[in-house]
Amino acid sequence: QVQLVESGGGLVQAGGSLTLSCAVSGSDFNINTMGWYREVPGKQRDFVAQITTDGVTKFADSVKGRTTLSRDNAENTAHLQMSSLKPEDTAVYFCHAVVTGIPPFTRSMYPFWGQGTQVTVSS
Repeated sequence: QVQLVESGGGLVQAGGSLTLSCAVSGSDFNINTMGWYREVPGKQRDFVAQITTDGVTKFADSVKGRTTLSRDNAENTAHLQMSSLKPEDTAVYFCHAVVTGIPPFTRSMYPFWGQGTQVTVSS
């Protein structure tokens, strides 16, 4: 069973920064891409950032230039660093991972989600 656990959310003032972390645990798996999405009540879950196994990153336009994403393949963790935070960044942030190697269909890709962590940016 693969599990994703996020940490690092909380309340921060506008202009501040924070780091969200995601840890993937379980057995018999390989992580392909890792990423972050965010969701505001009543709206769809939106893409924030993604990182491949080789460290290639992709960011939503809304966070580009003030966000970095890194991962530690040995520890199965990813870290989203956001700065110059704005009230519109307020949302529940979800870690996402695409995983392979799960028996019996070890070549199939499976998406997994964390439980989410609240980020609130006050003006």
